[in-house]
Amino acid sequence: MTKKLLGPLLSATLALTACSSASDDGTTTAAAAGCAPASGPVTLTYTSWIPNIEQVVKVWNDAHPDIQVKVQTGPNGNGGTYQNFFNQLKAGNAPDLGQIEYDALPGFRVQDGLTNLAGCKPVTDAKDLFVDWTWNQVTFGEQNAVYGVPQDAGPMALFYRKDLFEKNGIAVPATWEEYAKAAEKVKAAGGYITNFSQSDINQFAGLVWQAGGRWFGNDGTRWTVNLQDQATTRVAGYWQDLISRNLVSAVPPWTTEWDNAYNKGQAWTWVSAVWGANSISSGAPDTSGKWAVAPMPQWTAGGRAAGNWGGSSTAVFKGAKHPYEAAQFAIWLNTSQEALTLLNEKANLYPATRDGARLPALAKGVEFYGGQKIYDVFAEASTQVTPDFTWGPTMTSTYTAASDGFKAAVSGDGTLLDALKKAQTTTIENLKSQSIPVAE
Repeated sequence: MTKKLLGPLLSATLALTACSSASDDGTTTAAAAGCAPASGPVTLTYTSWIPNIEQVVKVWNDAHPDIQVKVQTGPNGNGGTYQNFFNQLKAGNAPDLGQIEYDALPGFRVQDGLTNLAGCKPVTDAKDLFVDWTWNQVTFGEQNAVYGVPQDAGPMALFYRKDLFEKNGIAVPATWEEYAKAAEKVKAAGGYITNFSQSDINQFAGLVWQAGGRWFGNDGTRWTVNLQDQATTRVAGYWQDLISRNLVSAVPPWTTEWDNAYNKGQAWTWVSAVWGANSISSGAPDTSGKWAVAPMPQWTAGGRAAGNWGGSSTAVFKGAKHPYEAAQFAIWLNTSQEALTLLNEKANLYPATRDGARLPALAKGVEFYGGQKIYDVFAEASTQVTPDFTWGPTMTSTYTAASDGFKAAVSGDGTLLDALKKAQTTTIENLKSQSIPVAE
């Protein structure tokens, strides 16, 4: 039985060949590209917005004179680079490799913009080097499919003001029920336990991921969309309750006001990803030595589930003339000790590999966090992220619709669940408008 995977073309000039088939057991088998070494020297182009990526690539270039990589930098993905990629694919001049975040990867897959690297032995041989859930982010659960090499991850945990919790005799919450009770005590002490993010839906997605929610799926023929499943409804109801009782603030994230809330002790916790360690230290420098990190609160006492917020891959674009050499570079960039160390030191990336969690730089105590070995917490969390969370192919519009509704809910106009219902409707309409098959 052979079925088209994800629907008709999105544009006349960008071929969307459905190089996949669905087997009788429901899994999808993809067609891999050929992957043979070139006969001579090769120069690859690679686009990324990783800070100081040029310094990392130079290490590769110095050691591989026959496979040179030219770096092209730009704004972050949603800041313009993804649109550039789509334009370049349409024009037939895309770079050989590009940085693509996990939540954006399905969109490129749907538009047939990626080279399936399953035919590249260096890639398939590297599978076991990566944390399971990160590998699943680049395969979409298809057989014989690898649409990128995992690069970094964002396992989540609880950043909290250790000094304020201790001073006020409040126990560090281990469950979400305890977190809500702690929020009442923090409010009574004059602060907010955290800020509810209205605009960055990725945090909410990470909370849903931890709770077991699954927003998207595809069976080889159609996408399913469910932003109102049981777990999502539970998470939305929980945070709606905190919002309604004014136990969380509504300061817009990534603003000076948001930094000030943490810097002045107005916000006591942040459930965030590993990269948040740098966000707090840079945004709230006056609080050095006062923070600590604990596992993410659990829905069930004694549970061991974590969410993920962020993370990206190194993908080889469709049309790349040298997928073998591109794959060699992508594997080196994301598995070698020297590259991972540099990426951590220069860009604060948290590796997607199993051994990456044991980088010397990640084994040290962190002065800002009172000398705590905070990365031990995130290394454990990374093993607790379930592998079967799938992103949809139109996440940007989904985020926008949800964010608009979340902002209204925080202002008292509707609820978070109302926002998710509207985001689901908008997402389905958007998929249909692009002739992407969707089940209802």
